[in-house]
Amino acid sequence: MTDSDKSMLPVDAERALLVGRAWRAGAGPSVVVVRGGQVIDISAHAATMAGLLERADAADIARNAPGDALGTLADLLANARTDGTRLLAPSDLQAIKACGVTFAVSLLERVIEEQAKGDPARAGELRAAMQECIGDDLSAIKPGSPAADKLKQDLIGRGLWSPYMEVGIGPDAEVFSKSQPMSAVGFGADVGLHPDSKWNNPEPEIVLAVNSRGQVRGASLGNDVNLRDVEGRSALLLGKAKDNNASCAIGPFIRLFDQHFTIDTIRNAEVSMLIEGADDGFRLAGASRMREISRDPLELVGQVCGRHHQYPDGFMLFLGTMFSPIKDRDAAGAGFTHHLGDRVSISTPSLGTLVNEVQRSDQVAPWTFGVRALFDNLARRGLLKISQ
Repeated sequence: MTDSDKSMLPVDAERALLVGRAWRAGAGPSVVVVRGGQVIDISAHAATMAGLLERADAADIARNAPGDALGTLADLLANARTDGTRLLAPSDLQAIKACGVTFAVSLLERVIEEQAKGDPARAGELRAAMQECIGDDLSAIKPGSPAADKLKQDLIGRGLWSPYMEVGIGPDAEVFSKSQPMSAVGFGADVGLHPDSKWNNPEPEIVLAVNSRGQVRGASLGNDVNLRDVEGRSALLLGKAKDNNASCAIGPFIRLFDQHFTIDTIRNAEVSMLIEGADDGFRLAGASRMREISRDPLELVGQVCGRHHQYPDGFMLFLGTMFSPIKDRDAAGAGFTHHLGDRVSISTPSLGTLVNEVQRSDQVAPWTFGVRALFDNLARRGLLKISQ
């Protein structure tokens, strides 16, 4: 493997069970596994990623199932913006869900967005006022606890309560549909900003891969592109702010749980972010420490699915982030916003690195391959006989 290949993979890639999806030139989307830097098509054993995660022997398939070699990682990465064989987001039929304001810092920033009504110029003064009133460290408050309810009553009395505070420290987590099945983009693809947005940022997150029985089978990295001005105008604009063309990136692969990689690895992970401007040399680095999350990842899974809601094809769950960039970029007091061409790298040692560049959602490649297209494709390839 080249140094570039190694940087996108976990530090212990030689023992990691890495499964994903690739677009195979002349064929279509294929379930793949990485072994020794080679990308192997194992679609003959699992036609969809959702089906693979349903199987008790998923780890064994990842380790041992024979398949067609599609080339090295470098080969596929070179085709990221072409019609050649290239990586896709690793999920397919799964719903793409997300939990918001799961960290104290992001909770504070959401309240600021709401108070600013989408105007970035007001963010600085509001941030100072909020920190003076309630402080910037809410991590000691357990959501839904008596202490959280006491704080709620105090904030209501001060006129500072908001829907964001409710889902941040109340008993119920914020859970929303980030994107549609098959709409996420993968490693090397462009991510999209809605053309109406002038105040936005990436959100680096760990994404759990959950099957229909609510079992977490592995994890990946994700970028939940965030439009602060749109959502800040009204929480009812969440759908417009979150679900746009290429507004969701997941990858590079799903790492399956085994004896070397478990939910405790996720609980202790630190997710790093690097933003590099193409037009102004801007650089911004940050990190999100999972040990500071306000609700345990498995608690969040339990709030998404259960007797109250089932996902027959499973779901991918973004766990939220504490990374809320406020560093001024274009003018003093204006805070951070993306420029077109920004390179966004999201990484953690156990999962590798997800890299995307920022463009407009109306100018990136349109999303045209959905569930009907997938099943038509699998039928033509004789893969629908594979029940998983």
